[in-house]
Amino acid sequence: MDKTGVQSNDDAAKRPVPGRIDGVATREAILHATRQRLIEVGYANLNVRDIARAAAVNHALIGYHFGGKQQLVLAVLDDANRQLLERQEHMYQATAAPSRQWQQACDFYEQDLKSGFVRLLMELMGASFHDLELRAGFVPRLLAWTGLIEDAASQFIDRAGLDLSVSPAAISAWISWFWIGMEASMMLGIDEKHGHQREALDAMTRLLKRVELRADQVVAGGVAARAAVRRKPAAVRQKRS
Repeated sequence: MDKTGVQSNDDAAKRPVPGRIDGVATREAILHATRQRLIEVGYANLNVRDIARAAAVNHALIGYHFGGKQQLVLAVLDDANRQLLERQEHMYQATAAPSRQWQQACDFYEQDLKSGFVRLLMELMGASFHDLELRAGFVPRLLAWTGLIEDAASQFIDRAGLDLSVSPAAISAWISWFWIGMEASMMLGIDEKHGHQREALDAMTRLLKRVELRADQVVAGGVAARAAVRRKPAAVRQKRS
């Protein structure tokens, strides 16, 4: 394993090969090998025979299970997306404050950098600019993330009773495309001094805390106003009405 935490091809070769007693085991081995090769050499250099060698299967089985190269890498993305989207959805359903959820998302991001998922995503995005067949499958999978964030933003606005002049969809766009741009800058090797990625993440935490404080003040003010009305004598309330 290299210093980034990404499993190398040598590590993959040493990995115990599951028994090829059924198609499920073969499929899983191919997906694992494809993910490692995609992270290591990129989409442009991805070779079916190299994948087959790493997975210890006949290369013809890759075509049998997945068809073309595009379907294979999208299956790899689906495998990762399924787990990570469930992770994020569980986080957003929790009762923690948005600032705490943002901090948790930052922790998840560190995990995704080390696992190679961010590089995988960036590789497929870059390839999708020219490979139209890949793009047709990649874009809906990418938008699943923006949809999840939009739902979370909408829930927060409703819970906090905020009256905003911007839609949850626009808030989702701010967050989603900020993350993607930050991921791209990190994959390009742009350091903190020039990219200010960490500073931006920390600034968002502070901003969310201010929004939470304001929302709490609005709620507290409403509760106090209703309590004051209940304390007034009925005659006074009737006179004012």
